[in-house]
Amino acid sequence: MNTLSDVNQETQERSASRPPLREFSVPLSATHRGARLARLLATEQLTAWDVPLDPARLIVAELAANAAVHGRVAGRSFRLTLTVPAPATLRIEVTDARGERLPERTRMTAEADPAESGYGLLLVEELADRWGVREGPVPCKTVWAELDLGR
Repeated sequence: MNTLSDVNQETQERSASRPPLREFSVPLSATHRGARLARLLATEQLTAWDVPLDPARLIVAELAANAAVHGRVAGRSFRLTLTVPAPATLRIEVTDARGERLPERTRMTAEADPAESGYGLLLVEELADRWGVREGPVPCKTVWAELDLGR
């Protein structure tokens, strides 16, 4: 029969054998300057983690720009979060305060007006291995993208 001490020891051993979760999260102003800072901070963090910069910084730049332009609410910031939940995956998340404005997952057609719908999420779709949108907590939404690092 295992004692509480035995269970604690097993839990500690399991935790020690897992790679550490790397996480970076920062609030930024929902402005063009905040979007640019998101890209610069992501570049610094990815370099510190020895994670390839591209295409991650392109995805960060696009998601941050979308948060500054389409997700902007006066007086509210957006949040950039980078995590490496497993050694071979990078997750990029941008949370903004416009939960009622969800991006559409539609392909652009030749007739589409890029000024109205933009090409940014097409870029994310092409560069990321997976991406999506998570609603909440109200009034927010999070647009996320994952990259398989292939190490």
